[in-house]
Amino acid sequence: MSSLFEVDVAQPEGFRPLSLDLRTPETAGAPLVVFLHGGGWLRGSRKVFTPGISVADSFDRIVAAGFAIASVEYRLSGEARFPAQLDDVDAAITWLQDHAAEYGVDASRPVLWGVSAGATLAALTGLRRSDVRGVVDWFGPVDLFTMAEHDMGDPPEKTREARWIGGPAAEQPEVARRASPAHQVHAGAPPFHIAHGTADEHVPFSQSEALAEALRVVGADVDFHTVAGGKHFWQGLDDPSTVFEAAIDFCSRVTHSQGD
Repeated sequence: MSSLFEVDVAQPEGFRPLSLDLRTPETAGAPLVVFLHGGGWLRGSRKVFTPGISVADSFDRIVAAGFAIASVEYRLSGEARFPAQLDDVDAAITWLQDHAAEYGVDASRPVLWGVSAGATLAALTGLRRSDVRGVVDWFGPVDLFTMAEHDMGDPPEKTREARWIGGPAAEQPEVARRASPAHQVHAGAPPFHIAHGTADEHVPFSQSEALAEALRVVGADVDFHTVAGGKHFWQGLDDPSTVFEAAIDFCSRVTHSQGD
């Protein structure tokens, strides 16, 4: 395995440079996973796959399975509101498609893998691009209107979602709709692997149920992985290998399909 850290891929005017870390296996032509971290769009780091799970059990596990993985930064909600984050993901994908071959990576068939808030961005990006082979959505918010009904003790204007889109969903309905993957589903959507714990107290399990159902209605390929008793960020799981292996199997299937 080789690694390339702190690569600046974009600098939106007036903001800090945005970087990615690229880890690659020794085999040439590895398919690409683009990873988007969680943190409620408020915080988080590309350096952490999932809080409480080590680099060896996350990034390195994916590379050992034969994939390159690029962990991508995006602007947080204290820096810029939606849809700036989608622009940042697009910029990272463009850089990877322009340069990844220099590092032995095939970026022509990317899979987007997001965790929590990053899963929302992965889903939205997958639904608006035509070159994404698949999306791994781990417990991401997908409907900002129903998320607004989930009381985490914050005033409506101070929730993670409201701070991301500029106000409560009820006051910003058009923006909230565009920021909600469940409302952006369409025929021709890429395959999705959705995994969610039934005991998640931060993002209700019903969020992923709603996205899976919306995708099924339009005939999309949906792999919905229910994790009984799983909490947010897989807290409480004795062994996260099962959730990782299911997602990796999905990545393998979609990147080696369509005649590849």
